[in-house]
Parts: sequence; C-alpha cells; structure tokens
Amino acid sequence: MAARPVSRMVRLLLRPGTRSCSSGLPVSQPHPGEVSPPNPAPEEPSTRRQFLREHVAPFSAFLTDNFGRQHSYLRISLTEKCNLRCQYCMPEEGISLTPKAELLTTEEILTLARLFVKEGVDKIRLTGGEPLIRPDVVDIVAQLHRLEGLRTIGVTTNGMNLARLLPQLQKAGLSAINISLDTLVPAKFEFIVRRKGFHKVMEGIHKAIELGYSPVKVNCVVMRGLNEDELLDFVALTKGLPLDVRFIEYMPFDGNKWNFKKMVSYKEMLDTIRQQWPELEKLPEEESSTAKAFKIPGFQGQVSFITSMSEHFCGTCNRLRITADGNLKVCLFGNSEVSLRDHLRAGASEQELLTIIGAAVGRKKRQHAALFPMPRASPQARLSIFSWDPRCVQGLSRQTSFSNQMVTSWKRYSHPQPHTPAQQWPGSGCLQRHYSSHVHSDANSKCLSSASQAPATCSGPLPTSDQLTHVDSEGRAAMVDVGRKPETERVAVASALVLLGPVAFELVRQNQLKKGDALLVAQLAGIQAAKLTSQLIPLCHQVALSHVQVQLELKSTSHAVAIQATCRARGPTGVEMEALTSASVAALALYDMCKAVSRDIVVSEVKLISKTGGQRGDFHRA
Repeated sequence: MAARPVSRMVRLLLRPGTRSCSSGLPVSQPHPGEVSPPNPAPEEPSTRRQFLREHVAPFSAFLTDNFGRQHSYLRISLTEKCNLRCQYCMPEEGISLTPKAELLTTEEILTLARLFVKEGVDKIRLTGGEPLIRPDVVDIVAQLHRLEGLRTIGVTTNGMNLARLLPQLQKAGLSAINISLDTLVPAKFEFIVRRKGFHKVMEGIHKAIELGYSPVKVNCVVMRGLNEDELLDFVALTKGLPLDVRFIEYMPFDGNKWNFKKMVSYKEMLDTIRQQWPELEKLPEEESSTAKAFKIPGFQGQVSFITSMSEHFCGTCNRLRITADGNLKVCLFGNSEVSLRDHLRAGASEQELLTIIGAAVGRKKRQHAALFPMPRASPQARLSIFSWDPRCVQGLSRQTSFSNQMVTSWKRYSHPQPHTPAQQWPGSGCLQRHYSSHVHSDANSKCLSSASQAPATCSGPLPTSDQLTHVDSEGRAAMVDVGRKPETERVAVASALVLLGPVAFELVRQNQLKKGDALLVAQLAGIQAAKLTSQLIPLCHQVALSHVQVQLELKSTSHAVAIQATCRARGPTGVEMEALTSASVAALALYDMCKAVSRDIVVSEVKLISKTGGQRGDFHRA
C-alpha cells in the first residue's frame, strides 16, 4: 500500500482536477441513432477513442487492486424494488425492503458517481431491482451524462417500462441497454416472472432498435428443464435483428434454491447451437469482457455466453458495485461490503472516501470461490425436470420446439408463431407434448423425479371398513382424528382423461388457442389444487405436501389428454384426495381453456391409481 501515495501524486501532476483530456475535448458519446455534427478530426468517434487512449491520465491507484486489475466499470443499484417476481431471483411475496431513509438519495448517488468517474471509471450501468421504476431515473441519467470522462451510461432492465421511457432516457444520454428476457413463449414468461407483460418487453426491445441502439443486448438466464429448449429460437432472432442475445449460466443467489442440475453450461449450450449452425464463429474478445461472443455468418446480430460458473472471468474483472443502500461490493459473489453511505453522511472528505474505497478494492481476491462442483451433464440429466418448491412454482419441462418464424412475428409486433408438432418420444406409440413438474421439500435434498421413483407396489386388497369414517355415532359429519396415528411417507397417484375432439385437440397440440397455453394452465391448476384440497373438500386434513407432480400427455388416436397427478407427504393421513383433486381440477382447467372451441368435451375416468404408506396397506389399480 506504500506505493499508493506516490501513484496518487503522479496522477495529480499529470492531469487536471477533473478527468478530461488536455485538449479539452468532450468525452461524452453521442446518443444512439443521432448523427454526429461535423467536427475537427479529433472529434470523429474512432479518432477520439484513439486520442483518449493515448492521452489518458494514469489510472487511479485507489481503483487498482493488488493483482493489477483496474476497475473502470461501476454498477449502481437505484432501487431494491422490482415489478416482477422472477422465480430464480425473488420469492413470490417479494423481499424485505430497506427503509427509504437508509437508501442512497439522488444527490448521494451523483456524488459517488462523480468521485468514481474522477478516479477513472468510464462506464456506469444502472441496475436494481428494476431501475426504471425509480421516478427520477431520467434525471439521474441526465446528470451522469454531464460527467466528463464518462463514456458509457447503460441500464439493465426487465423491459416492462422501457418503451415508455426510452425516448426520454436516450435524450438524457443513455447509451447502452440490456433487457432481461428468459423465454419467447408468453405463457411461460408469465409463469417465470409471475406477472403478465411479455408483449411490453417485446415492445421495449423494438423501441430500442427503432431508436438506433445497436446491438440491443438481451439477457437470458438458461435453466435446465425450463427454457434450455428455446436456445435455437433465441439464436434465430439474431438473423434479422441487431440483437446480442447473451445466454447466462444460472448462478446461485440467496433464496433461489440453486443446484448444479438446473445449470446448463456454456459448452453444452454451444454444442446445441453448433448442431444447428455449424458455421458459428467466435468473435475476438474485448478487454475485460464477461462475454464470449459468437456470430453466424450472414446474421445481423450475435450471441454471447456469460460463463460465471463454468469458466469464470475473475482475472480480467474491472467491475465494482454500489448497492441501493450505499454499500460497495468489489465482487458479486463476495459477502464483504463497506458502507459508503454511512461515511458520506458522517461528513467524510473526498480523500477519506477514496481511502475507504481503496482499502476495499485492495482486499478483493484473485477470484471468487469455487461455489459448487460443476459435473458434466449426462444425457439423462438434460431431460430432467425443473424442481418445484412447495411455496412457489419453480419450473416446467416442455418437449416442443418454437417456430423459426419468430423473427417475422417480432417485426410485426404480433404474438409468437405456434409451436411445431410435438416430437415423438422414444418408446412411445403416440404423439406427445409433455408437461411435467414436481415439488420437493427443503428437508430432503435428494431430487424427486419421475425417472427415479419406484412404482407403487400392491400388498394385497385394501381392507375396507363397514362404517363411514367421516360421521359420528349420530350420523353427523365429522373430521377424523389423526392425532394418534403414526407419521409415515404417503404417496398417491390419480388420473383423469379429457376427450377434446379433433378440432380442440389439434389447437392444443399446436398451442394455437386464443386463451393461451392450455397444457401449461392445466398443469398449474392441478398443482395449485393439490395444495388447496383441504379448502375445497370440507373434511380433509391440511397436508404439508413435499412433492407434487402433474403430467399431461396427448393421445392422438383418441384426441384426448391423459392427466396423471402424484402427491407425496410425510404425515398421519394419506394424500389420495390431494391427488384426485389435482387431476380433477387440471381436467376442468383444460375444459375451460377449450370450451370456446367445442362444448362436446368429456371429462372422464377420474380415479385413484395407487396409494402407499397407509396403516391399512397399499393399493395399486391393475
């Protein structure tokens, strides 16, 4: 640390107090889409960048760590709030928010930004939460745009408010946009983020393209069993649109129940894309870039991979982060933070703040810890289903491919094209479009999947009682007392069959119903119904389910959908009512989705398939 004062003195001697080149040239970039006015040679963008590189002042010792990494990129969180509830990011009920008085004020944000830019930061990205829900975001961008030395002002947004605000943001000085979008299927979008708004995000992407942003970066977190089947559809978008689709490896954060089985590695994604486009070529990597960029010859856009988990980029990391409550984080995966807000409010001088910042940067490690083992995914794992938490829906698996005409639909601002016919699964005699889900309890870390469960066995006919158990001695309805029964592992499977008829069946198979994805809606309805059985069936006990699975299978020969619901719990009472309710409500939801097409739909064969774990033995229907 002794070298720092010397470096500081040299830097102060070689440059003026504010970070600008000696010629006095402005260093802010023109807005995307604007035509730069004629200027002398140094004002041309390429010449100007070269001039700045050649005449830049020595980089701040306070922002240089012990491994020589110069931190010129600052991410500032404007808010903790978000208008979505993405399943991999936030619990459905939201998070406990920091009191407003403890969040950075606008003036504090700008004070810190000025300090960092003065020390050499030339790129600031505004994040959240969702930064575009902050009322003064346009003013913050405009104030940042006035900072000499700041070349790039970016924003990472979910896109919900982008189309409305982007013209003002561009005028204020916003120069780069990252938009989060994890699926191209509207129903799945609503499923992932627990809110409507797919077409608002699409509109925001189109608005960015219209206003001249190029490339428009689209961030897609890839999760096994949820959206890895859409890789090729995302890549196809880059054929006719100036997009940089950035596939992000699923990363662990507090509360998102990360495990490596959900993560699709960069290499696996790359292999999938190269099977379709073997001509995919790698682009030169930019200095300090977190992304590995690729392009298909002839395509307008490109694709990139953020390999935080499988191939970290710690060695070239140039990023620092300031949280909404004013804490400085030197590593996204690190737990150490230092409060700049507290020192600001205590009246710390600029030099004192720099000393605090320099100490934090100096403690930055060479790389983040190896958080989890990264085994190579087996072919079986690639077909595994996404896990569901009992408290909130976590994912789905769907074996369909998205239309290659998605680019056309985007250009027309219309709904995505229908899915192609479902694939024939090995060993199956019928055309299938599968949906599958399951819930697992936190207490059992072993993944419960349909592939790993042993079928229920029959230990003989289930003994029956000659008396109704839900009535008292006087014949009045009464709930059974299960307080003295032993707790055992209970599993029940029930089924239902919905005969749709040829017209409705074909619309469901092609996912062309106007109301949306019928199979997805039916699946979610079945899962929700299982959890609410005690509220629907008066004398049922409330059961803490540890596992729910709802599967729907298309039967082309009979124009029907077969539904199977599996419920699991550990307790003193069985879960056959939960399974039967789940199958029944899934069938009713499917009927509701299709009734506008045909009233000649029959719900039939609602029945218990198996039940295990009870005192009176197991049951398995032949």
